[in-house]
Amino acid sequence: MDLIGALRLLRLDRIPQAWVDVVWSLEFTETEPLDGSVDDELSAGGATAFRALHQSLLGYAAGRAGSQGVWAVLGEHGVSIRSLVALLSYFVLRAKAKGADVPQRVMGLNAAAVYLLLLAIPGSIASRAFHQVLLDTCADLTSHCWPQEPGKKRKKDVLKSSAGKRSKPQQKDSPEVDVDEEEEEEEEEEVCFSDQDLVKLRDAVVVLVQSLLRLLQMLSLKDTPQSASSCTQVFIRLLYFEPVSGQLVFTAGRDVTTLRSIPEMALHGLELLCSARHGDQTEVGVNGHGDQTESLRRVFHQLLYVILMMKRSSQGGPSLLAPSQATLSTRDQAIHFICHLVEEQKELAAPLLQVLLQRLCVQMVERSEFRSHGAQSVGLLTSQMEGGDYACFTRWLWRFSRSSKMVHRLFSVDVVMVLLEQPERHWGERPDPELAHFLPHRFLIQNVLFARRGDASPTVRGHVLACLAQCLELPSLNVTQAVHNLFSATGAQTELEGDTTAGAASSQRTYSTLPFRTVELSTTHGASCDVKENLALVLRRVGDSSTNVRKSALQALVGLLKHDVIPLSPENLERLWERSRDLAVSVKKKALQCVGELLAVKPGCSAVQEAWLRGVLPAVVDAEGSVQEKALEALDQVLLQQLTPYSRGRHLDASQQLTWDLLGLLCHQCQDLSRYFSRAFTIWTNQKRFSAAFVSSLLSHTEVPHADGAWLLLSKVAASASPLSPLSCEKILDAWDHMISSGGVSVTTCCHVLSVVGDVASGLDGDTRGRLVRDLMSWLRSFSLPLELISAAVETLHQIGSSEDLKQTQAFLEQHCGELVSTSEDFLSRILLNQDGAQNLNQDLMVRHLHTLGVASLQCPARVSRRTRLLVESILTTHSDQLSGNQEELPASLPVTQFKTNSLPTKVRAHGVITLGKLCLQHEDLAQRFLPVLARELEVGSEVAVRNNVVVIMCDLCVRYTNMVDHYIPNISACLGDAEAIIRENALIMLTNLLQEEYVKWKGSLFFRFLVALVDPVPSISSLCEYCLLHVLLKTNPPVFSQNFIECIFYFNAYDRHPSYNRFPQSHRVKAGLSLRGALHADKRFRIYRFLLKHMTDAQRFSVTHRISQTVLTCFADEELPLDEGGAELLSETFRVLSLEEMKLRVMCAAGAEPEEDNAVAMATAVKQAAHRKVVTQVHRRVFLENTVPLIISLKNLLEQRRSPVLRDLMNYLQVTMQDFRSEVKKFFSGDEQLAVEVEFTLKEKEREEEGQSLTDGGSRPRLRLGVATPQQRPPTPPSARLAGTDSVFSRVQRSRVPVFPKGAAPNRAMSTPKGLGVNVSFDEGLSAIFSDRGTSPTQNTSDVQVQPGERTSGRRRWNVQSPLRHRK
Repeated sequence: MDLIGALRLLRLDRIPQAWVDVVWSLEFTETEPLDGSVDDELSAGGATAFRALHQSLLGYAAGRAGSQGVWAVLGEHGVSIRSLVALLSYFVLRAKAKGADVPQRVMGLNAAAVYLLLLAIPGSIASRAFHQVLLDTCADLTSHCWPQEPGKKRKKDVLKSSAGKRSKPQQKDSPEVDVDEEEEEEEEEEVCFSDQDLVKLRDAVVVLVQSLLRLLQMLSLKDTPQSASSCTQVFIRLLYFEPVSGQLVFTAGRDVTTLRSIPEMALHGLELLCSARHGDQTEVGVNGHGDQTESLRRVFHQLLYVILMMKRSSQGGPSLLAPSQATLSTRDQAIHFICHLVEEQKELAAPLLQVLLQRLCVQMVERSEFRSHGAQSVGLLTSQMEGGDYACFTRWLWRFSRSSKMVHRLFSVDVVMVLLEQPERHWGERPDPELAHFLPHRFLIQNVLFARRGDASPTVRGHVLACLAQCLELPSLNVTQAVHNLFSATGAQTELEGDTTAGAASSQRTYSTLPFRTVELSTTHGASCDVKENLALVLRRVGDSSTNVRKSALQALVGLLKHDVIPLSPENLERLWERSRDLAVSVKKKALQCVGELLAVKPGCSAVQEAWLRGVLPAVVDAEGSVQEKALEALDQVLLQQLTPYSRGRHLDASQQLTWDLLGLLCHQCQDLSRYFSRAFTIWTNQKRFSAAFVSSLLSHTEVPHADGAWLLLSKVAASASPLSPLSCEKILDAWDHMISSGGVSVTTCCHVLSVVGDVASGLDGDTRGRLVRDLMSWLRSFSLPLELISAAVETLHQIGSSEDLKQTQAFLEQHCGELVSTSEDFLSRILLNQDGAQNLNQDLMVRHLHTLGVASLQCPARVSRRTRLLVESILTTHSDQLSGNQEELPASLPVTQFKTNSLPTKVRAHGVITLGKLCLQHEDLAQRFLPVLARELEVGSEVAVRNNVVVIMCDLCVRYTNMVDHYIPNISACLGDAEAIIRENALIMLTNLLQEEYVKWKGSLFFRFLVALVDPVPSISSLCEYCLLHVLLKTNPPVFSQNFIECIFYFNAYDRHPSYNRFPQSHRVKAGLSLRGALHADKRFRIYRFLLKHMTDAQRFSVTHRISQTVLTCFADEELPLDEGGAELLSETFRVLSLEEMKLRVMCAAGAEPEEDNAVAMATAVKQAAHRKVVTQVHRRVFLENTVPLIISLKNLLEQRRSPVLRDLMNYLQVTMQDFRSEVKKFFSGDEQLAVEVEFTLKEKEREEEGQSLTDGGSRPRLRLGVATPQQRPPTPPSARLAGTDSVFSRVQRSRVPVFPKGAAPNRAMSTPKGLGVNVSFDEGLSAIFSDRGTSPTQNTSDVQVQPGERTSGRRRWNVQSPLRHRK
């Protein structure tokens, strides 16, 4: 169909001219109703007419319709251009309406395509067919016609819903109601789309986009920048229209009909907009084309949000898109397109690429997935840069890494890691000396990445350490060498920044809309890098307060150890394995993973093997089940799965050799881990992991050099694997015979063999067991065995003699163990009853007899005679005449003088205490007699070994005779202040076990004596006490800290005049040993106070504060407690405790904290916390006003009358407390105007002092107050109320000179390209606000106060008092 025939279908002759004039007068912004009959007729055949018209115009647009143009043809046939355009706009605007159905939308898209194609024909402007508003509407029609969420299709019955509404009176004065009604009507007009409808709409959209592309090929938009910007936004939205498979190829001069997907058409349209045809008219290039800088800037700016995976909205800032596969694909296509533009238009696009990268970094959000994709985008874009441009960007990135915003510093680390994966850049023939050092990877690692090692944010610190470990895994030698230089003494010194970052995170939202301009950042010079300090910092980070930092530090430490960057020293390895006992479960798991990785890399290093054992084995008894399972899995994989039967013709592989090396360490250097190892086998035994075949496999290793490890495993699994095969039993007996006949077997292995023999004894015949008993008795009668073997042999003897008949078992034990008791008794009597028996005494022999007597007596208590007990007692006394007579009964309790030094050595007496304790366990009367003597020995004894064993024995007796020993718990707890560290440590461990099992309660002064161990001079004891309190005892009694806090103040100050507190009966010697009174111990006391307060809840802190006011301050205010020397010290310390930062409620201290990321969850949490904080603050304010303020006023008057120095601490307390109620000072102290004036002035002086200090710190710019008022004049005070002899800071005004700052230190100017960056691009979107008031000047590091000319400062005037002497020259 020809052009005129297609136009006849539109019935232009029936369109009233008046209607056309109205449409044109409305500037195509509103729809003017058309006559009903004409509308119906056009709607019926409009789709066919538009398609025919579009097909006819294609020839004219391509120049194939002959010599006569379309405008001439239209003029010849009298076709009105105004009517045609008006009619096209009618269908376009009708399709734009929200309630338009599918035919209307298809017709509108076709009409828009016709109009765009009409404009693409030369002469459209001269023919007055061009209208910018209609052009923009047609170009953007796709966003209105295509359903935004086709998956959510719903259809409402408009008539039904309208009929169901209740009629409302008309409200002309309520625009909000009208808006709500309009929104409801729009919701009701939503329609449903079928698959066929979507196909029709897509075909129409394709025609429209192709027409727009033809328009851009023919018509220049340089005179209408608004239309160019609108088209750019349209194409950006079309990138998300549908997914694209594969990588798009961009070639010049492509036919639009060959473009298959709509996103491909959109990218082609963006490329057309970047051409010289659509450049800015204000600047003309050498070829006569419009300058393309503005076009490129516009396209880059819009593509920025595609790369950021954000969606821009006209109402607010951009919002994040879900990182779906379609979104990521669109981002990748956008990056590929930008790279194509940079390659095609390098000179124009290179500066804008710098801007794009800067904006990409600045507007990045904190979420890890977005940061990861953003960093990859930066890496892909920087790959298009030349060496000089790349150096400029890395210099900017270096400055960017010092931003005050945490997310910026975090993202700079991500970008560095991506850049390190690229090949290192090199200069060409003429390198720039100012930029040359920004190219190597060494600069990125040492000056950007590792420079953030001391960041104020734990998130950044942890991320830096994790990335440092990843650097060592990169294949680049330059990267690994740069990391080596950081920790190697031979490495080059590198300029790094200090340990702290400047300022905290800004309150500006992370992804707010920012102008597309360069970001200028100032530079600061850092301190030189010290390799020792670098390693020390990594080791400190392993114990950081943040869980994520500790995990990352572990990863960094194991990376440094794996790659031999730092030595495998005991200190470095200890920092690694000790984290397996961390408080956080995730850190424990990370530590287990790290020691496993290190062992896999260095399996032959004995130090690493020991570190692995010390890290994994204690985790077997961890309270967290997942940690326990991970440790058991590691042990099973390394120790059990590698065991195979021994073959002489086959060498052990690396994994098998590692297994036997680890077992060998457990037998010798790491015997202290045996109980954890036993616990693991207990768990595996319950799971029935071991069989007789497994034992047979172990037995094959008992005659090889690593036999010690085999016997260790056999001692753990033999009992669970019984009954064993005769062959296995025969091998065990052969090993027994070899051990008896030869003396070359170690003590540890002998104990393991004895354990195995005892486990398999039940499966042996009578003759064999009899032979074993004879061998054991022969061994024991010799009294030449080590003490460990004596205990193991007696235990094996008990296992051999055990049977189902208890009487038979007891008879067996009384026969054989009783023989040992009798033999030891005879030996002791010869030594102790003979006057010359102690001469030439063999100490080791006597110790073995005592030990044998103790362990044998536990098996046959009936064979322990009174004579035996007296003999053991005599070791601790000098009254041997009582034993020889053996006639009179001893008194019920021995006199305390009997534990005095005698002729026996300390070693013998120490073992005598252990033996006596074992006898007491079997005889209650003996325990009752000797408990007072043991308690007295703790007080007056001088032998460390004896007193240490007494502590162990008394705690063991507490388990057996709880009520009896409870009276002597104060004697045991007094050992927490003993002069010997070993006694303090053992007392702490034993008391913790008793408290945990509830054999002992927190009674008397036990809690306060326990706290003394927190400040023990030995760090290991203090840390052990902290662990016991927090993770063992606090869980069973959570309020124990708050309940005893007030009494701590009385106890540690030794103040006992209060009627309720510190009324414990204590001897002067114990008081002196545990006292922390005086200024010398003030630091220790406050360490305890801070520890207790730190681990209280807000409710507990609030209760403690209230009770201090009621029980302490009230007593002094009412003069119930005297203000003597002791009372003044107590009151002064009370005020200092109330002033502690830890005393403040956490919810009030968290005021002002805002989430970094703007999302619904974070905002909801912030609102909830703010509401909670408001309620708590109101309650705290009311309680302070009603209860504390009257006491403070009364105490202040009393202290002034007494001229007490405690007044200084009271005022300091008020200064700290009233910071939370800064604006209500006068209201709070309305009853004492002088006190209100002093407090208010003190707060202002404090503010001035803090501001002055922050000015000299060289950190981020503080927010300064430009005016500080002078204190008001005090009202006259009676002479009797004045403090004549007190040096009070509140009784005089300290005058100080206000610092004068240089002008121009931070000039107030528009943001532009950083000096020397080489990007001379300026844009029209406003001034960038990023870092304009945070960076310091490149030439001066002095902070300044900026005041605009002619602007008056708010607030009161600062008095600038200067000495007249300053004016003299």
